[in-house]
Amino acid sequence: MSGLSHLDAQGQAHMVDVGDKAETSRTAIAEGCVVMQPQTLAIVRAGDAKKGDVLGTARLAGIMAAKRSHELIPLCHPLLITKIAVDLAIDDALPGIRVRAEVKVKGQTGVEMEALTAVSVACLTVYDMVKAADRGMRIEGIRLIHKSGGKSGVFEADVTARGQG
Repeated sequence: MSGLSHLDAQGQAHMVDVGDKAETSRTAIAEGCVVMQPQTLAIVRAGDAKKGDVLGTARLAGIMAAKRSHELIPLCHPLLITKIAVDLAIDDALPGIRVRAEVKVKGQTGVEMEALTAVSVACLTVYDMVKAADRGMRIEGIRLIHKSGGKSGVFEADVTARGQG
């Protein structure tokens, strides 16, 4: 019908059968950022957030979220993930926090949604941890920047056109 793998011939959503697909090593990397006031970034940098360690908590939240993507996104498969790395970096130029997640699996389907979920939840956690200081923060630029493995091969986003995210 539309060429989308999650739609059947009648246009109804369904979970894709990956049982006959080859098991390959697959990687996905996603990124995003939380833009905040310089004063809020200073609170994060100093470790003075009332709720505790902002970057450490967000890192763990991103890791946990990647593992539960199939519970949040209806047509995702549960996966035996082999690696999840969530990195958060202070960026004075934003000002804010840049978040990057890398997820790996050896399996029959990719991990793009897991990487995107990790970044999304890590960003939301940063927001939650310092929202008392800055409710005007913005979560921006969440996107897939790399994917490898599987039938469709390698995808690389144009990182020169990234803008704020």
